[in-house]
Amino acid sequence: MNELLREKLIEMRLRDEHVREELAATGELFDGYAAKMETIHLENARKLELMIEENSGWLGKSLVGADGAEAAWLVAQHAISLPEFSRKCLHLIRQAVAVNEAEPYQAAYLDDRINFFERRPQRYGTQSDWNEDGVMEVWKLENAEKVNEHRAEVRLEPLENLTWENAETRENKPNDYTQRQVEFEAWAERVGWRK
Repeated sequence: MNELLREKLIEMRLRDEHVREELAATGELFDGYAAKMETIHLENARKLELMIEENSGWLGKSLVGADGAEAAWLVAQHAISLPEFSRKCLHLIRQAVAVNEAEPYQAAYLDDRINFFERRPQRYGTQSDWNEDGVMEVWKLENAEKVNEHRAEVRLEPLENLTWENAETRENKPNDYTQRQVEFEAWAERVGWRK
């Protein structure tokens, strides 16, 4: 195991979490994609990309430990301003899952996230968003009848066991749903989710 690489990945994850908590405390986290959060996500993604290149593939459990591999996945999951990198990571994570170097749910989450940003239905129901009524709900599903089967395949609990009824979601719903959608689409086009 490469302990130094593992420590770097965990440090990246902790930095991400620290900035997220800081922005949540000020409310900035819930007002679009905060510039400071995007900066951290981009910096972490660039570091992860170099690590992947230097190690000729995904940073799996045998190389960086389970917690290091989890941190690498989190960085990939948050690299939302880099569509091509997200797709590359999904491909690598799927390969890693096939040889037990990554957890199946990691590929599921990233697959759903890519579909969410491409505005396509998701398979596993891991992504949620505000609706027009200001309620947090699961983003469009590919097949609502089979979603729990798909979730079980990647070791996720049934969708009905999840809830978004907490203070953070109630207090931070968008003031203007339409404006939020316009801003989201402009951002998605700018970074390359729309072609």
